[in-house]
Amino acid sequence: MALTTDEVRHIANLARVALSDAEVERFREQLSSILEHFETLTQIDTTDVPPTAQTLELVNVERPDEPRPSATTDEVLLNAPRRDGPYLRVRAVLD
Repeated sequence: MALTTDEVRHIANLARVALSDAEVERFREQLSSILEHFETLTQIDTTDVPPTAQTLELVNVERPDEPRPSATTDEVLLNAPRRDGPYLRVRAVLD
């Protein structure tokens, strides 16, 4: 599937990427090649292949969830860049 330069410019616009004319042409060729590879993959018969999220059997390795004492307020605020009494002070996000 060959992309046109207008399609590449549209994709770049959606991605908020500015491209020169030379870059548009280079990416047009590269993206078209990638899409051709995907076209080849769509021709593979997968009717007998069950849906799979992982190809390898995974096992979670977790530590036991046991309660333990947490840090004190002073320990937590020790490296805080700004503080206001027992609280972290941060810049306003909204006006």
